[in-house]
Amino acid sequence: MALSIGIVGLPNVGKSTTFNALTKAQNAEAANYPFCTIEPNKAIVPVPDTRIDALVEIVKPQRVQYATVEFVDIAGLVKGASTGEGLGNQFLGNIRETSAIVHVVRCFEDENIIHVNAKPDPKEDIETIQTELLLADLQQLEKRIEKLRKQVRTDKKLQPQLDMAEALAKHFEAANPASSFPDRDSDAYRELEQEMKFITAKTVIYAVNVDEDGLGEDNPYVAIVREIAAKENAEVVKLCAKMEEEMVDMSDEERQEFLTDLGAEESGLDQVIHKGFRALGLIAYFTAGVKEVRAWTIHDGDTAPQAAGVIHTDFERGFIRAEVTAYDAYVQHKGEAGAKAAGVMRVEGKEYVVKDGDVMHFRFNV
Repeated sequence: MALSIGIVGLPNVGKSTTFNALTKAQNAEAANYPFCTIEPNKAIVPVPDTRIDALVEIVKPQRVQYATVEFVDIAGLVKGASTGEGLGNQFLGNIRETSAIVHVVRCFEDENIIHVNAKPDPKEDIETIQTELLLADLQQLEKRIEKLRKQVRTDKKLQPQLDMAEALAKHFEAANPASSFPDRDSDAYRELEQEMKFITAKTVIYAVNVDEDGLGEDNPYVAIVREIAAKENAEVVKLCAKMEEEMVDMSDEERQEFLTDLGAEESGLDQVIHKGFRALGLIAYFTAGVKEVRAWTIHDGDTAPQAAGVIHTDFERGFIRAEVTAYDAYVQHKGEAGAKAAGVMRVEGKEYVVKDGDVMHFRFNV
């Protein structure tokens, strides 16, 4: 299961620098002028997970596979992007294909960095991006409504979807995102959203980009973003993109020492990855054998057959049972043999709901 997160924001707020650090490679050109990112850069990033490291110590596998996140660095949007300003709405299509959005907001002053406005203004910056995303959704929806109005003349079954689309258009026109639409749980909305992939329906994480001095106590810019995020029930991660990029070349030991000196348990970028994972309701279970230790991504609430299907559809189709050991028990008893001997390995059937961190082995027959 692929998790894709789009990195958006105004030009020159630190998106490409953040992307460079995320991918641990200088894949995006971080230049001091707007629109240095012309094509969306994509990279697969492993989800940091110390549980994998512990399993590797026990099993000593031939290879290791972490859960992964795909990050898409999308060119800076400007006011009027939905109507073709700047580099136009070609990039809005890239955002539609992502599962969540990391909105990078510049929250520090530096006369040497060119900004779209005279100086950073987090509230205005956020509103600019939100407005363009909302207008893009509205324009797309209006085209769908026009088509539905023609179709409903010969197919009355489409009337509920047309009614839903028109109600949603009024919601957009009142400057409200799809994420706050009252009827989001209805079948008509879900069908429409699945087709349209509304940008404003996506989970948003605000990444406030500060200078080194701003990593401690929140500056006034950060406070503004936190207030906005609280109203939207959105997550906020504070990071210094320039510093995160500098940590790329550090060894694990140097990096950990550096974070400790900052009073942090994990980097801002690791927080972005983890919060993106959790915000989308995703968890991981593990398979552990001498050939491979691997994390598999599933939705929280998935049953054992559904979890098996992530490995291969035959596993779900021919599911018989799952042998399950909780992660803590697996580590405590030093692996599968110890877990069996201690009686902590369980046999679960089709109704079992997989827990985050379960170490699993599936029996199936097709």
